[in-house]
Amino acid sequence: MSEDPEVMAYLLAFASREAIAAWVQRQQAHFAQNGFGFWALESRETGEFMGATGLLHIRYDAHFTPAVEVGWRLARRFWGQGYVPEAARSALQFGFENLGLSEIVANTVEANHNSRRVMEKLGMVRDAADDFDHPLVPADSPLRRQMLYRLTRESCQV
Repeated sequence: MSEDPEVMAYLLAFASREAIAAWVQRQQAHFAQNGFGFWALESRETGEFMGATGLLHIRYDAHFTPAVEVGWRLARRFWGQGYVPEAARSALQFGFENLGLSEIVANTVEANHNSRRVMEKLGMVRDAADDFDHPLVPADSPLRRQMLYRLTRESCQV
């Protein structure tokens, strides 16, 4: 999944399989330290791995941090079937109800219409004044400029 150019089109590509393994290890460490993180998504019917979604503490400084973000990554063959909104709603519910978070954020580039549509389905709201240059993305990358979406516990409809 993380080697599929279409899946990674709006994410920084991994340089190697070792880099992918390091990403997985960071997710596991976040989960061990915080009690939450990205969960593996699997098919109820077949048990097949579909992707991942969940909540993470943002690990960079920005005008909206500290913050917790909701995110997802789904294998292409499962796109457009409603899995991401369903899984992300569960993550949001967990964040607000179990972790007591007052706000959860998400971000992506303007061209990532699919993820922006999911964020809007979740009730997340964008204010253009919140858009930012992602400090972990190279300055010359088209992925540098990010749109920030926010959702508060009070406005959450999950």
